[in-house]
Amino acid sequence: MRRAARSTAADNSRRFRLRTPLRTRPWLATASAIAGAFTLLPGAALPFVVGAAIDDGIAAGDAGTLGFWVAAVLALALLQACAAGLSAWTSHTMWVHGSTSAQHALITAVTGLGADLPRQVPTGDVVATGSEDVYQTGNAMELFGRAAGALITFCVLGAALITISPLLGTVAMVGVPLAVAGIGPLMRPLVRRKEAQRERASEVNAMGADIVSGLRILRGIGGEGRFRERFVRTSREVLRAGLRVGTVQSWLAAAEVALPGLVTVAVTWLGARLALDGSISTGQLIAFYGASAFLVVPVKAATEAAEEFASAIVAVRKVDSLVRRRRSHDETGDPADPQPLPPGPLSVTDEHAHLPAGRLSVLPAGRARAERLAGVEPGAVRVGGIDTARVSHHELRRRVVLVLGDDLWFSGPVGAELAAGDRVSVAQAVAAADATDIIDAFPHGYAETVSERGRSVSGGQRQRLNLARALTLDPDVLILDDPTSAVDAHSEARISRRVARLRAGRTTVVLTGSELWRQAAESAQDAYGNDNGQEVTR
Repeated sequence: MRRAARSTAADNSRRFRLRTPLRTRPWLATASAIAGAFTLLPGAALPFVVGAAIDDGIAAGDAGTLGFWVAAVLALALLQACAAGLSAWTSHTMWVHGSTSAQHALITAVTGLGADLPRQVPTGDVVATGSEDVYQTGNAMELFGRAAGALITFCVLGAALITISPLLGTVAMVGVPLAVAGIGPLMRPLVRRKEAQRERASEVNAMGADIVSGLRILRGIGGEGRFRERFVRTSREVLRAGLRVGTVQSWLAAAEVALPGLVTVAVTWLGARLALDGSISTGQLIAFYGASAFLVVPVKAATEAAEEFASAIVAVRKVDSLVRRRRSHDETGDPADPQPLPPGPLSVTDEHAHLPAGRLSVLPAGRARAERLAGVEPGAVRVGGIDTARVSHHELRRRVVLVLGDDLWFSGPVGAELAAGDRVSVAQAVAAADATDIIDAFPHGYAETVSERGRSVSGGQRQRLNLARALTLDPDVLILDDPTSAVDAHSEARISRRVARLRAGRTTVVLTGSELWRQAAESAQDAYGNDNGQEVTR
C-alpha cells in the first residue's frame, strides 16, 4: 500500500494543471490579484465620491466640502494609475511564468520520452502543444489578476450598495451574478468547439511536417500536387472549425453586454422611483446609476477570463497528456533490486538465438528485434546471462548501445558531434566507418558545422557518420540496425571488415539482410569452429 501511495503521489507530481503555475509562485499570483483589485476599485468608488460631492458640496453650497471631494477624485485617479502600472507588470510576469511553466513541463516530458516520442505522440501534436497550447496557458495566467480583481471589486461594490439602499443593492448583487450565470451555458459548447479546432490544427501541423520531411521524395514521384490538395482540404477544415468557435464567441460578446445592461436598466429605474419618493437623494441616485453601470466592467473582465480559461483548459489538457506519458520500457522504473552485469564481453540471448560474447553476430534485419535486444522495448532478453528487466537502465544504456537509422544529429562541429565517447578515437572510428572521405571533403575538416538532423550531408554519409559516432563509445554490446543500407557494396564490404577488426573481443550484433556482413562475421570468427557468429536457433 505504501508503494501504491508513493506511486500515486509521484503520478500527481508529474501532472500539469491550470493551478500548477499558481502554486509554484503564490506571491506573484497574490500580487497580481491585489493589483487587479486596486485597478478597478478607484473606478468603483468614483460614483460614490461624485454623489457625495453633489449632496454635501453642490446641493449644500459648501465649497470646502466640494473641494475635499474633488481632491478625493484626484487621489483615486492617482491610485488607479499606480495600480494599473503594477497590474501591467504583474500580468505580464504572470504570462511569462505561465507559459514558461508549461514549456518547461513540455520540454521535460519530451526529453524524458526520447526516442519513444514519435511512437507515442504525433508530430503535429508536439508542434501545436509547443506553440499554441503554451501560449494559451500564459494567456490564462495573465488574466488571473484581472479576474480576481474583478471578483474583489464586485464584492466591495455590492456591500457599499447594500449599505446605502438594501433594495437596490440586492437587485445589483443578485442580478449581476445571474447575468454572468446566463453566459455560462455558452462556455461548454465553446470548450468543445475549441477542442475540435485544436485537433484539426494538430492534423495540419502533422501533415505539414510530413510534407516537409518528404518533399524531396514527393518531387521525385510527382506527388506534390496531391499532397497540396490534401493540405488545402485540411486547412479549410481548420477554418470551418475556427468559424464555429467564432460563432459562439460572438454570442458570448453580445451576452456580456446585454445581460449586465438589463441589470443596469433595472437599477436605474428603481433608483429613479426611490428618488421621486424621497427615499434616496439625488447624489445617491447618481451613485447607484454610476455603480450599476460600472458593474459591466467586472462582468466583462470575468467573461473575458472565462473565455480565456476555456481555451486554457483545452491547452492544459494537451500539455498534461504529454507530461503523463512515460517511456514504454521504463513504465515501472528501475527494478527494486537491480542486478549488475558481469564485467567484460557480454553475450546476448533472446527467444530465437544465443549470440556469444565477444563475437560479431549477424541476424535478419528487423528494427523491432533490435530494440528488444537492446532493452529499449520489453522482451525476454538476457545480456551476460542477466534478464534485461533486472538491470538498471543506466547500466544497460551505458554497456549496450543501439544504433538506428533515424538517430538524431544536432547542429554543431562534426568533430564534437562524433566524439560521443573516448574509448576509441574519432579518427579510428571514422576510418572504420569508411567516412574519412566525408571529413576530407569538408572545407574545415572536423571543425565543419553539420546542420540540425544532419541535413547538410547525404543519407549514406549520415549513416556512416552515425556508425562512427557509436564506435567511439566502444560499448560491451553494440547493436546495429541495418547500418549500411544506404551505401554501395564496395563501401559496405570495407565497413563490415573494418568494424569486425575494430570490435574484436567486443560483442557486436548486426541486423541486416546483407551477405557482406555475414562474410565478415565468418572471416573474423573462423577460429571458433562451427560457432561463427551467425544466428543460432534454439
